Amino acid sequence: MPDTIFALSSGAPPAAIAVIRISGPAAGEALSSLAGALPKPRKASYRTLRGSDGEIIDRALVLWMPGPATSTGEDTAELHIHGGRAVIQAVEAVLGAMPKLRRATSGEFTRRAFVNGRIDLAEAEGLADLLSAETELQRKSAIAMAGGELSRIVGDWREQLLSASAAVEAVLDFADEDDVAVLPADFPDRLEVLRNAIAGWLSRPRAEALREGFRVVLAGPPNAGKSTLFNVLVESEAAITASIAGTTRDVLTRAVAIEGIPFLFHDTAGLREGGSDEVEAIGIERARSALADADLVLWLGVEGEGPDGVWEIAPQADRADQPAKRSCRHRVSAVTGEGLDALRRDLVETARLALPRPGEAALNQRQHRLLSEAERDIAAAVLESDPLVIAEHLRLARVAFDALLGRTTTEDMLDALFGRFCIGK
Repeated sequence: MPDTIFALSSGAPPAAIAVIRISGPAAGEALSSLAGALPKPRKASYRTLRGSDGEIIDRALVLWMPGPATSTGEDTAELHIHGGRAVIQAVEAVLGAMPKLRRATSGEFTRRAFVNGRIDLAEAEGLADLLSAETELQRKSAIAMAGGELSRIVGDWREQLLSASAAVEAVLDFADEDDVAVLPADFPDRLEVLRNAIAGWLSRPRAEALREGFRVVLAGPPNAGKSTLFNVLVESEAAITASIAGTTRDVLTRAVAIEGIPFLFHDTAGLREGGSDEVEAIGIERARSALADADLVLWLGVEGEGPDGVWEIAPQADRADQPAKRSCRHRVSAVTGEGLDALRRDLVETARLALPRPGEAALNQRQHRLLSEAERDIAAAVLESDPLVIAEHLRLARVAFDALLGRTTTEDMLDALFGRFCIGK
């Protein structure tokens, strides 16, 4: 029998109201001990909470929700108490003294929801992303995942695979008899339609880009105005600016949201051969590494000397001594503000095309890998003629789907996922 767990599920005190959740087979017993008796199921009741000595702790709203139709799939109770630290500590002390109860660990409520079939693994990952969402775009994508959009689609694909597998098994069954059975004429076409649907999801922008932000690297030689422009874009004096070459010695990173779009801006050391010392040389090497990982590079150096695909930026447009660029995407001045609004608008529109659309579910690395495996096995099945080999490819594709939804998984992976949640979730 699982332990009964409890935890503060609302924000850090002090607050107007605090919510303490209890989940497990002894939840009803714990609530009765505190509130005197169980209230009617799923109906908020006003009760006086008392300790084991009968002393009043608080007067609160309590909820009693018998399982399995609860968020965790277990008997669940909630205490909506006053949110002062002393009140919370007193209630937690009483619960902690009960022999059948213990404090929850990070993500344990959600993990029980997964174990008890209330949510699948893809929905749990969406919920984790929702809890960490900082922009509107991140929130909408996480809502789609937590709401089961991908899970429903993968479930439908799995049913199609099961139907195809049944057709193959029928052929294999008849192979031992005199009658000869063959696969339907449209069998390869049906698999190809399924493969194309999976390929469409694989071509979508990934969740990592949405979670981490659209990576923009400012690059160029020393004293090109990178750090000054970086400070303006992140709206902070994050980078030290000076006329001394080599002032920036490392990659400086700041995450910001512009019009609800997450960005990760990188200010880099000035690119030049060698460097004045070993530290600057290391900074230059790290700058080159950042360029390789960038979604977009703003090149503030001599026109044509940046990597392929960069945006040519003419910085310090307020200075007459700056070399002109014949074909630059933007002319900007961090001093006068010239061109900055146009640059921001261009960045936002470019990032929107590279990131998932609002409300569109996005695959994380694990999900993308598993769908890629399924797509590869289905493509191999289309090209095969031996029913036994086809059956094995379809089985492997189903295994990938099951792993994506959490029907087959490992404890280490679950520990890593649910460790992202707070204690009360």
